[in-house]
Amino acid sequence: MDTGRITALSDVPADSTVCFRVADGSDEIQEAILVRNEGVATDGGDTTAAVEDAVSCWLNYCQHLTHIKLDKGSGAPMRDGELICANHGAYFEADSGCCTFGPCEGAYLTGLEVTVEDGDVYLTDDDYAFVGLGPVETDDCDRASSSNVEF
Repeated sequence: MDTGRITALSDVPADSTVCFRVADGSDEIQEAILVRNEGVATDGGDTTAAVEDAVSCWLNYCQHLTHIKLDKGSGAPMRDGELICANHGAYFEADSGCCTFGPCEGAYLTGLEVTVEDGDVYLTDDDYAFVGLGPVETDDCDRASSSNVEF
């Protein structure tokens, strides 16, 4: 598999995110983020084990105000396995995308399908195409608000 490769799994930090660009069916360029999570695998019985190469992928915006990015270009803040919106302090589970605290509690991040193969992470979502690593380049007029939340 060589198309849709995003990055090496080893380049996805355990305590932050990797930002990249995707195009949807209308060729609109959007940002997405990769995040490691503690996935759980079962053997069909009562035994469970952590999956070391579990990653999730989400569109890079908060569900409270969708013009606010979770990863502003240098990785999204995380605490105890949850992504944090630095603007309003919303917490999102890394593996499910569910908001567990904040103004959008109960909402879910928009997920994209990815897979890990031979140590690399690939975008496998039929609705999106991988464009490149890094954030979408914008004009000098950044309309995103600054954080008032301390961690």
